[in-house]
Amino acid sequence: MEEDKTKAMRRNLEPAENLQILSSNYMGNLAYISGTSPFIVPMTYYYDRESHTITSYSSEGHKIAAMRKNNAVAFIVNQIETVADWQTVQVLGTFEELKGIDAKHMLHEFSEGIKNILSRTKGMDSEYISEFSAKIESDCSPIVFRININEITGKKRES
Repeated sequence: MEEDKTKAMRRNLEPAENLQILSSNYMGNLAYISGTSPFIVPMTYYYDRESHTITSYSSEGHKIAAMRKNNAVAFIVNQIETVADWQTVQVLGTFEELKGIDAKHMLHEFSEGIKNILSRTKGMDSEYISEFSAKIESDCSPIVFRININEITGKKRES
Protein backbone atom coordinates (compact mmCIF):
# COMPACT_ATOMS: atom_id res chain seq x y z
CA MET A 1 0.00 0.00 0.00
CA GLU A 2 1.47 3.33 -1.06
CA GLU A 3 1.64 6.19 1.44
CA ASP A 4 -0.81 9.04 0.78
CA LYS A 5 1.47 11.91 -0.27
CA THR A 6 -1.30 14.52 0.04
CA LYS A 7 -1.51 14.01 3.79
CA ALA A 8 -0.12 16.95 5.78
CA MET A 9 2.80 16.32 8.12
CA ARG A 10 3.41 18.23 11.33
CA ARG A 11 6.74 18.52 13.10
CA ASN A 12 8.64 20.60 15.62
CA LEU A 13 10.89 23.27 14.16
CA GLU A 14 14.63 23.11 14.74
CA PRO A 15 16.14 25.99 16.79
CA ALA A 16 17.71 27.54 13.66
CA GLU A 17 14.31 27.45 11.90
CA ASN A 18 12.68 29.23 14.85
CA LEU A 19 15.28 32.01 14.69
CA GLN A 20 14.94 32.29 10.90
CA ILE A 21 11.18 32.86 11.23
CA LEU A 22 11.66 35.40 14.03
CA SER A 23 14.30 37.32 12.08
CA SER A 24 12.47 37.38 8.73
CA ASN A 25 9.16 38.75 10.05
CA TYR A 26 8.12 41.97 11.76
CA MET A 27 4.52 41.34 12.90
CA GLY A 28 3.48 39.05 15.72
CA ASN A 29 1.07 38.80 18.63
CA LEU A 30 2.02 39.70 22.18
CA ALA A 31 0.26 38.00 25.09
CA TYR A 32 0.35 39.53 28.56
CA ILE A 33 -1.62 39.36 31.81
CA SER A 34 -3.57 42.27 33.27
CA GLY A 35 -5.01 41.43 36.67
CA THR A 36 -6.29 37.90 36.21
CA SER A 37 -7.10 38.17 32.49
CA PRO A 38 -4.91 37.36 29.49
CA PHE A 39 -4.75 39.82 26.57
CA ILE A 40 -3.31 39.35 23.08
CA VAL A 41 -2.45 42.25 20.79
CA PRO A 42 -0.75 42.51 17.39
CA MET A 43 2.69 44.10 17.54
CA THR A 44 5.40 45.24 15.17
CA TYR A 45 8.72 43.86 16.37
CA TYR A 46 12.35 43.35 15.53
CA TYR A 47 14.32 40.27 16.55
CA ASP A 48 17.84 41.32 17.55
CA ARG A 49 20.20 38.38 16.97
CA GLU A 50 23.03 40.01 18.90
CA SER A 51 21.12 40.32 22.18
CA HIS A 52 18.69 37.43 21.40
CA THR A 53 15.75 39.68 22.32
CA ILE A 54 12.61 41.02 20.67
CA THR A 55 12.37 44.80 20.53
CA SER A 56 9.25 46.94 20.13
CA TYR A 57 7.76 50.21 21.27
CA SER A 58 4.41 51.55 22.42
CA SER A 59 2.79 54.58 23.96
CA GLU A 60 1.67 54.60 27.61
CA GLY A 61 -1.45 52.52 28.09
CA HIS A 62 -3.00 49.26 29.17
CA LYS A 63 -0.32 46.96 27.74
CA ILE A 64 2.66 48.83 29.23
CA ALA A 65 0.97 49.26 32.63
CA ALA A 66 0.14 45.54 32.74
CA MET A 67 3.63 44.40 31.72
CA ARG A 68 5.21 46.69 34.35
CA LYS A 69 3.16 44.82 37.00
CA ASN A 70 3.64 41.31 35.59
CA ASN A 71 6.60 41.02 33.24
CA ALA A 72 5.87 37.45 32.07
CA VAL A 73 4.86 37.53 28.39
CA ALA A 74 4.42 35.27 25.40
CA PHE A 75 4.89 36.22 21.77
CA ILE A 76 3.88 34.32 18.66
CA VAL A 77 4.77 34.71 14.99
CA ASN A 78 2.78 32.86 12.33
CA GLN A 79 3.58 32.25 8.68
CA ILE A 80 0.40 30.82 7.18
CA GLU A 81 0.12 29.87 3.52
CA THR A 82 -2.86 27.50 3.80
CA VAL A 83 -4.61 25.33 6.39
CA ALA A 84 -2.12 22.55 5.57
CA ASP A 85 0.99 24.71 5.11
CA TRP A 86 2.06 26.87 8.03
CA GLN A 87 4.81 27.60 10.55
CA THR A 88 4.47 29.15 13.98
CA VAL A 89 7.01 30.20 16.59
CA GLN A 90 6.18 30.88 20.23
CA VAL A 91 8.46 32.79 22.57
CA LEU A 92 8.17 32.82 26.36
CA GLY A 93 10.01 35.65 28.03
CA THR A 94 10.05 38.71 30.21
CA PHE A 95 9.24 42.36 29.50
CA GLU A 96 12.03 44.88 30.06
CA GLU A 97 11.48 48.61 29.62
CA LEU A 98 14.45 50.46 28.15
CA LYS A 99 15.40 54.00 29.13
CA GLY A 100 17.71 56.76 27.96
CA ILE A 101 20.47 55.94 25.50
CA ASP A 102 19.59 52.22 25.51
CA ALA A 103 16.05 53.06 24.40
CA LYS A 104 17.28 55.41 21.65
CA HIS A 105 19.81 52.87 20.42
CA MET A 106 17.27 50.01 20.31
CA LEU A 107 14.63 52.20 18.64
CA HIS A 108 17.19 52.95 15.93
CA GLU A 109 18.05 49.23 15.61
CA PHE A 110 14.31 48.43 15.48
CA SER A 111 13.73 50.99 12.71
CA GLU A 112 16.72 49.87 10.64
CA GLY A 113 15.84 46.20 11.14
CA ILE A 114 12.24 46.66 10.00
CA LYS A 115 13.32 48.71 6.98
CA ASN A 116 15.74 45.95 6.02
CA ILE A 117 13.06 43.24 6.33
CA LEU A 118 10.52 45.29 4.33
CA SER A 119 13.02 45.99 1.59
CA ARG A 120 14.29 42.39 1.43
CA THR A 121 11.04 40.43 1.77
CA LYS A 122 8.31 42.72 0.51
CA GLY A 123 10.20 44.82 -2.03
CA MET A 124 8.72 47.88 -0.32
CA ASP A 125 9.80 51.11 -1.89
CA SER A 126 11.80 53.74 -0.06
CA GLU A 127 8.75 56.04 0.20
CA TYR A 128 6.85 53.51 2.33
CA ILE A 129 9.94 52.88 4.44
CA SER A 130 10.44 56.64 4.93
CA GLU A 131 6.81 56.95 6.09
CA PHE A 132 7.42 54.12 8.56
CA SER A 133 10.54 55.87 9.95
CA ALA A 134 8.74 59.21 10.18
CA LYS A 135 5.94 57.59 12.18
CA ILE A 136 8.40 56.15 14.69
CA GLU A 137 10.18 59.48 15.04
CA SER A 138 6.93 61.46 15.37
CA ASP A 139 5.42 59.27 18.11
CA CYS A 140 5.96 61.44 21.17
CA SER A 141 8.29 59.70 23.59
CA PRO A 142 7.57 56.09 22.72
CA ILE A 143 8.23 53.51 25.40
CA VAL A 144 10.84 51.17 24.01
CA PHE A 145 10.89 47.67 25.43
CA ARG A 146 12.27 44.29 24.76
CA ILE A 147 11.29 40.75 25.47
CA ASN A 148 14.14 38.80 27.02
CA ILE A 149 13.71 35.34 25.54
CA ASN A 150 13.57 32.40 27.96
CA GLU A 151 12.25 29.73 25.60
CA ILE A 152 11.39 29.34 21.91
CA THR A 153 9.32 26.56 20.41
CA GLY A 154 7.97 26.15 16.91
CA LYS A 155 5.81 23.91 14.79
CA LYS A 156 5.43 23.39 11.08
CA ARG A 157 2.77 21.72 9.01
CA GLU A 158 3.23 21.04 5.34
CA SER A 159 1.38 19.01 2.81
